[in-house]
Amino acid sequence: MTVNRTAIWLETLWRELYPPLCALCGAPGTREHDLCAPCRRDLPVLGAACSRCAQPLPTAGICGTCQRHAPPQNCTFSPFRYAPPLDYLLLQLKFHGKLHLAPLLGQLTAECLEQRIHTLPECIIPVPLHPTRLRERGFNQALELAQPIANRLQIPIHREAVYRQRNTARQSELPRQERKRNLRGAFALNGNLTARHVAIMDDVLTTGHTVAELARTLRRGGAQVVEVWTCARVPAFVGVHGYTTP
Repeated sequence: MTVNRTAIWLETLWRELYPPLCALCGAPGTREHDLCAPCRRDLPVLGAACSRCAQPLPTAGICGTCQRHAPPQNCTFSPFRYAPPLDYLLLQLKFHGKLHLAPLLGQLTAECLEQRIHTLPECIIPVPLHPTRLRERGFNQALELAQPIANRLQIPIHREAVYRQRNTARQSELPRQERKRNLRGAFALNGNLTARHVAIMDDVLTTGHTVAELARTLRRGGAQVVEVWTCARVPAFVGVHGYTTP
């Protein structure tokens, strides 16, 4: 794996000139992150998980749900669980416009990817927002997270490879059984897709319906290997009938 050493050197120089502060407690940060060492240790590492959907498991493997109904993506990687204090950082980024948190969250994700990914994809495709939603929010959090990852791993971002052709209802506002239906036909290819190995980037994986629908769209366009990268995974509840995601 090739590392962008120039970008790392420039980041190191910047931190020498402007020492970082912890984004969680305000204490002096480390040389690597805008986090102090105790807060960095408090981040909820995902640990063993399903290789197809990143559902937490006792040991690494493929969960029962993916064995019965394989998702359209080849694999999913999320370094953290969506739990305190990481959830606070993601909420501040997504809903409060704290864009200065995107480099921190993207860098943390990239460092974990460097340790886990052996063959890099040809490009990163951030989950697109509908133009109406983009105007409301002012930015696409998936793109903001993808940029520091692309810089560190030296992978191009294809932000216009696909677009959102329907302004779907917010997934978080729908019952679980309606979320898959809400995303049907939401995405479309913007021309020909030349890459055959791609990585979808999003902030949080909950039910997985959004990235699954995007993965199907990319496969129809000719992608042969589709990975999903997210900063965090919302663990599913474990009930008497197996895993169910809220």
